[in-house]
Amino acid sequence: MIAGTGPARLSACCVSGSVSQASSTPPTTLVDGVWEALRTVRDPELDNDVVSLDFVADCSVTEDGIAHVRLRLPTYFCAPNFAFLMVADAWDAVSQVDGLADVDVALIDHFASDAINAGVAARAGFVHSMAGSEVGEAVEELHELRRSFTERAMMAGTDLVVRPLMRAGATPEQVAGMTLGDAPDSADLRRLRARRSELGIPADDDAPLVVDPVGRTVGLEALPLHLRKARSYQVGVDANTSICRGQLAARYGL
Repeated sequence: MIAGTGPARLSACCVSGSVSQASSTPPTTLVDGVWEALRTVRDPELDNDVVSLDFVADCSVTEDGIAHVRLRLPTYFCAPNFAFLMVADAWDAVSQVDGLADVDVALIDHFASDAINAGVAARAGFVHSMAGSEVGEAVEELHELRRSFTERAMMAGTDLVVRPLMRAGATPEQVAGMTLGDAPDSADLRRLRARRSELGIPADDDAPLVVDPVGRTVGLEALPLHLRKARSYQVGVDANTSICRGQLAARYGL
């Protein structure tokens, strides 16, 4: 087995499923592909990937091409809906890595891990996965939750792109008339474009820079309030990220 990190305690209930037929790709190459796939999986509340957040406790690929991934969270009682999304997204992302014979993804050290892992393995959806479990009943699937936090991420991303422009001297009138193509290229701008695309909001160079969560242009009059809201979302993301990193470090001695 080629390990990506140190050993982790494994959950009794894992996620597995059939993926593309294994090739002769060496495990060392395959594990690199699995890590890259995991970088596309985000904590929806923190808008950061599970690798950067150190939520991947273990990542390895066996000689016969089976990927094993173990996810961990900052506390035993982290929200099960967010946990479910991350496990499901990790399974989907890793399953797309060419050359793997099988995928095994599990959440560990979490009060709802059994229900989440079994539900994702069965492609049962969040409501069915929670039904009859000790976690409690779920009343709806997570599509709206995902969209809501993607909208928040877009608003926070707007703050990260616009605030430097205004610090550099751009006036509200100028910002209100800018397009995405007018903003300097940066990692924050690329992330903002990505979140807009996920929401079905135009993200090309000609699209307005500042829009609301449904894609409507924010005019000059509404701009100050909109930017204050955007700033509040980014402050919330920063605060929650700091708290989660601290809790994770304390829990696992990182």
